[in-house]
Amino acid sequence: MIFDCDGVVVDSEPIALAVLKAHIEDRGATVDDAELAARTLGRSAAEAYAGIHEAWGVRIDEADAVDLQERLFARFRSELTAIPGVVRLLDRLAARGIAHCLASSSSPHRLDVALTAAGLADRFTGCVFSATMVARGKPAPDLFLHAARTMGVEPADCVVIEDSAVGIEAAQRAGMAVIGFLGGGHAVGADYEARLRAARPRAIVTSFEDLATLID
Repeated sequence: MIFDCDGVVVDSEPIALAVLKAHIEDRGATVDDAELAARTLGRSAAEAYAGIHEAWGVRIDEADAVDLQERLFARFRSELTAIPGVVRLLDRLAARGIAHCLASSSSPHRLDVALTAAGLADRFTGCVFSATMVARGKPAPDLFLHAARTMGVEPADCVVIEDSAVGIEAAQRAGMAVIGFLGGGHAVGADYEARLRAARPRAIVTSFEDLATLID
């Protein structure tokens, strides 16, 4: 089983969106929350910044990126929590001998900070994969294929848990079954669910309890 990280394993997306929104609005633009989510969730930092420039005309240079990262990590260390039920599900997978890993658009450093802050670092030791490890990030299939190859599992035998349309597309292009996840703090409202359903995942769940039932 391949998990996305942000918004699936850790409830980081509301924090990340708030930090980006504050940065954009500090520069005089008005931000629509739904559009910000659509342009940034599931994407690498470079792709998210390009989307912000296209939508609001705000350029994020190297100094801005460093400042944003520092602000984000400070909030992660003080606020970030694991998604409810994830530890119980990981225990269940381990008991059944089902291998699992993370495959995320985030950088290795951000993943390390997030997993450590949420108390999950030891749950994914040696099986964390970042888009920095491949030529193309999501929605290209490269990251998921790299994760499966490294874990020694055929793509057709993988199940991906994703909270974004670009992540769902990446998993589908990799030939993997994918389940949409609506358990994160950012995944609220009919519009968000509609965007996820439009990507046509195999199923959609709203919690890890629902996912455990689906797996059974």
